[in-house]
Amino acid sequence: MSSRNSQKYKSNTSPSPPYQPIPKNILADSSEMTNNSDDNGEVIVDRTGAGALPTTYSSQQLMQSSDSESVGNGGDGRAAGGVDNEDNRNRGTPLRLSHVSRSQWFTVIVLCFVNLINYMDRFTIAGVLEDIQRDFQIDNSYGGLLQTVFIISYMVCAPIFGYLGDRYSRRWIMAVGVVLWSATTLLGSFMKEFGWFITFRALVGIGEASYSTIAPTIISDLFVRGLRSKMLAVFYFAIPVGSGFGYIVGSETAHLAGNWRFALRVTPALGLIAAILILITKDPQRGESEGGHNLRATAYKEDLKYLMKNRSFVFSTIAFTCVAFVTGALAWWSPTFIYQGLKLQPQNEDIGLNDVSYKFGIIAMIAGLIGVPMGTWFSERFRPAMENCDPYICAVGLLISSPLVYCALVLPVTSTTLCFLFVFAAQLSLNLCWAIVADMLLYVVVPTRRSTAEAFQILISHTFGDAGSPYLIGLISELIKRHLRSSSSNIANLVHSSNFDSLSLTLNETIQSTLTSEPIIPLALTDVPQDSTSFYSLQYALFIVCFVEVLGGIFFLITAVFITDDKHEASQAAQGNQTSLQAA
Repeated sequence: MSSRNSQKYKSNTSPSPPYQPIPKNILADSSEMTNNSDDNGEVIVDRTGAGALPTTYSSQQLMQSSDSESVGNGGDGRAAGGVDNEDNRNRGTPLRLSHVSRSQWFTVIVLCFVNLINYMDRFTIAGVLEDIQRDFQIDNSYGGLLQTVFIISYMVCAPIFGYLGDRYSRRWIMAVGVVLWSATTLLGSFMKEFGWFITFRALVGIGEASYSTIAPTIISDLFVRGLRSKMLAVFYFAIPVGSGFGYIVGSETAHLAGNWRFALRVTPALGLIAAILILITKDPQRGESEGGHNLRATAYKEDLKYLMKNRSFVFSTIAFTCVAFVTGALAWWSPTFIYQGLKLQPQNEDIGLNDVSYKFGIIAMIAGLIGVPMGTWFSERFRPAMENCDPYICAVGLLISSPLVYCALVLPVTSTTLCFLFVFAAQLSLNLCWAIVADMLLYVVVPTRRSTAEAFQILISHTFGDAGSPYLIGLISELIKRHLRSSSSNIANLVHSSNFDSLSLTLNETIQSTLTSEPIIPLALTDVPQDSTSFYSLQYALFIVCFVEVLGGIFFLITAVFITDDKHEASQAAQGNQTSLQAA
C-alpha cells in the first residue's frame, strides 16, 4: 500500500479518540497499516472507513506468519499469531480461567473422570490383595506379579497407541480403549483359576494404554502456559485420589458383599459411562493452542530420533522412572505391610486389612488433593524468577520424600499415628512431581510428537519402574523370609544340640522384648511368630525405594541443566513452521 493510499485510508476513518501508535518491536511488519491500542493494551486495527475491511478487534488476519513467533513467545500466555482478545478465545485458546469455554471445561472434566476411575481400577486389587492371595493360595511373589503383568501389557501397547494418537481420531481411540479395559476387568472378576485371572488382568493394561498416552495431549492442545499447568494439575490429581478411592472401594465393597470379586465390578460400570462421554468431548487440532495450525505428522523414525536427541525428555523420563518404581512398590505393598506391622502391636490382634486399606486410601486422597496442586503452585510461583524451576521442584520433592518413607517403614510396630503421619508426608512430597513432569514433557516436545513422547515415557518408566517393582519387592521379601526362617532353625538346632536350654530361654525372652520395643528384627528362634518374619522381610525389601528416590532426584537435577534450551526449541517449532519441525 503506497503512502498516498495510506493517507487516504486514514482520512476515511470515522471520528474516534486519539490512539497511540504501536511500538515497532511488536508489529514490525504491519507499519503500512494504521494500528492502535485500546485502554487494556490490546492491539486493534482501525478499518471503519469507506471501502475498509469489516470491523474486527484482532490484528491476527493482518499479521504475516513471520510475526507469530515473536508474539507467541510472550510471557503471559498469549497464543501464537494473535493477542489476548475475543477472537483468540473463540479460536479455542483461553488465557485465563474466566475465558475457558463450557466445551473445554466439559472435556477436562471428562478426562479427569476417566483418569480417576482408571487408577481406581488399578489399585482396587491392592485393597483386597490378601483376600486374593488366600483365595488363589499364592505368595507375595505371585501377588506382585498381578500388577507386573498388567503394567507389562500396558507399556508394550503404549507406543502403538502413541503412534495412532498422533495421526488418527483421539476420541475414538480412547473410547474403544476404555470399553476394552472395562470389559476385561468385569470378566476377570468371574475367573476361578489364577491363570485365567492374571490373563485378564494383563488385558486390562491394553485398554488403559490407549487412554493414558492420549489424554494429556488433548489438554495441551486446548490450553497454553500457566493455564495448561493448572489443567494438568486438575488432571493428574486424579492419580493419587483415584488410587485412594481404589483402596477404599475395593476394601469396603469386599467387606459389604462378603467377596473380594465384587470389588472388581464397580469400575466397569463407570467405564461404560465414561466411554460415552468421551465421544462427545472436544478433540482440538494438534498444536491449536500454540498457533501451529499447519503442523503435519512426520515419519515415525524421525519422531524417535528427535526424542532421543531431546536431553530434557531423556533425563526427565529416567527420573520419572524412579518415581514410577517408588509409587508402584509403595502403592501395591503399603496396605499389606502396615497391616502386618500393626498386628505386632499389643492389643491389635483383631485389626483387619480392610481397616488399614480404608485409612491408607483416605490418606492417599488427601495427599493427592494437596500435593499435586501444590506442585503446580510452586512451579508458577518460581518460574518468573527461575525458568528451569520445574525439575528442581521435582528433585526436592523426591529428596524430601526418601527419609520420610524410611520413617514410615520402621514405625508400624511402634506407633500407628506416627506411621500414618509419615505416610501422608511422604506421599505429599512425592505428589509434587505428577503434574510438573507431564507439563515438562509437553513444553519440551513439539505438538505432533507429543503422543509418541507420552507413549515412550510410559514404556520406559513402566518397564524399569512400576512394572517390576511390585514383583521385585515381593520376590526379595520371600528370599529374605526364607533366609530368616532358615537362620532361626539353624540357631535353634545349635542351642538345643549343645544343651543350652537356659540360654535358649534367655534368648527367647530377649527376642520377645525386642519385638515389642524395637523396629529391628533380631535373630529369631523357632518360637518367633510367623507374622513377624513376614513383616520384617517385607520391610527390608521396601527399603530399596528410599535409595531409588534419591537416584530420581539426581536425574531431575541433571534435567534442569538442559530444559530451558529444549523448551525454547520446541516453542519455536510449535508456531507452525514445518521446516523447523522437520529439522528438529
